[in-house]
Amino acid sequence: MNVIETTVLGKRYGSTWALRECTLAVPAGHVAGLVGPNGAGKTTLLNLVVGLAQPSAGSLTVLGGLPSGSLAALDGIAFVAQDTPLYKNLSVADMLHLTRNLNRRFDRAYAQARLAELGIPLKRRAGRLSGGQQAQLALTLALARRPRLLVLDEPVAMLDPVARHDFMATVLTAAAEDGVSVVLSSHVLAELERVADYLVLLSAGRVQVAGEIDDLLAGHRILTGPAGEASQYAERLGAVHLRRGQAQAHLLVRLSAEDPVPPGFQAHPVGLEELALAYLREPGAAALPGPARSQAAKPSEVTR
Repeated sequence: MNVIETTVLGKRYGSTWALRECTLAVPAGHVAGLVGPNGAGKTTLLNLVVGLAQPSAGSLTVLGGLPSGSLAALDGIAFVAQDTPLYKNLSVADMLHLTRNLNRRFDRAYAQARLAELGIPLKRRAGRLSGGQQAQLALTLALARRPRLLVLDEPVAMLDPVARHDFMATVLTAAAEDGVSVVLSSHVLAELERVADYLVLLSAGRVQVAGEIDDLLAGHRILTGPAGEASQYAERLGAVHLRRGQAQAHLLVRLSAEDPVPPGFQAHPVGLEELALAYLREPGAAALPGPARSQAAKPSEVTR
């Protein structure tokens, strides 16, 4: 089952396309990292998934074929936005009561037990909590709805390292123990490398890369070799990114461990951060699966 499935999905604000031609299938059972620069369309995609916006083009279904924004979909999806919206003047207990009344399903006992474990007092106003506690309260309210899909839009962007670690530990526990699928938007690639097992990379409003992270890393290699021969192999192998020095060049290419390495070059494994940055620097590379590349689509060179 796919928790998110889109076909040439697009969203336009006035004359500007925030997202276009987005075709994507995110299978259930994953912690999917959504990566991209500011303005790439990440928040737009997440708003479409949770039903806060309507597509301008294409189609979108969630949770195995449900229309996004439908009652059935809303029952199965929980959303935590970047600013962890809470009613600051309400107590924690009042937030629990309000969330219970606004949802058809809410596990109050789970929420109270989890807040007690975190040391968050029920009588304290939400606005008097620390940033980490506010994020944990928002996450607790979301998980207490017992969702099938948890959508997180930059939820740890403003948290200190300890609060960020604790927040993500809770997300991983929910995914492992409760079978919750997670889509997590983040700029922190090191964090995603630790928690995510699926990657969706957006740039300029389009999907550049999507797939299980282990498969993506296994299908790419860094080649190092003579700078003078780099261009021909970049063309032949369909390099995603080329960095050339005076004597040596580094190419990120689609190459598995079983594929032959060009003479004079050495192949090295690629990390998630290297892979993501390469595709972000070359937003046209994902549309070129084979070695044949047009002149306009050649990878740019970074010369040092």
